[in-house]
Amino acid sequence: MSNSDSANLFENPEDQKLATLATSTLARSGAKQAAALRDSTGRTYVAINVASPELTLDAVEAVFVVALASQISGIEGVVYAGLPDAKVAVIKEHSAQATLFHIDASGSVTRA
Repeated sequence: MSNSDSANLFENPEDQKLATLATSTLARSGAKQAAALRDSTGRTYVAINVASPELTLDAVEAVFVVALASQISGIEGVVYAGLPDAKVAVIKEHSAQATLFHIDASGSVTRA
């Protein structure tokens, strides 16, 4: 799927905004993975993966921690870009109805 087709996959236009945040954060940061999360009030959060000897988090885990620090009550959607491996179960455990998408290096979008 090309970038021009990717918007068609998002039923909620707010997920396209998350896609833009995740891909621009990935490009700007030079990280291996970036994620954007929208909570149940519409606030958004972004994060990149963290890799150090003492702490390793993929971008989905990192954005979840950032959102939790703001005392979110629910998650509507998450889009992550870059490396495909992410611990998305943490999102589903917190908010089973949350939509999850991954964008690979070619711009292809898949449901996670």
